[in-house]
Amino acid sequence: MSIELTREQLQAAAAAPLRVRDPESQTEYVLLRAEDFDRVKVLLAEQDDARMVRAMFPYLATVFGKEGWDDPAMDVYDEPGTTR
Repeated sequence: MSIELTREQLQAAAAAPLRVRDPESQTEYVLLRAEDFDRVKVLLAEQDDARMVRAMFPYLATVFGKEGWDDPAMDVYDEPGTTR
């Protein structure tokens, strides 16, 4: 969906990202150029991916621990240059 801006709104939006508010709900939105949004969207997706991996780590550590990965004999694989 897209809307057309008035000339005044377009001038305001062209200068910088524009914060707009819904007068009924008081919800705020940010209006910015599509190419700027596309660049920001990529950054947000990367952060979501990293956040998901960090959130999964405790669960993975539990599963890997049950499979023997926390056995002290496995510590040798954490040493740099080990290729066993």
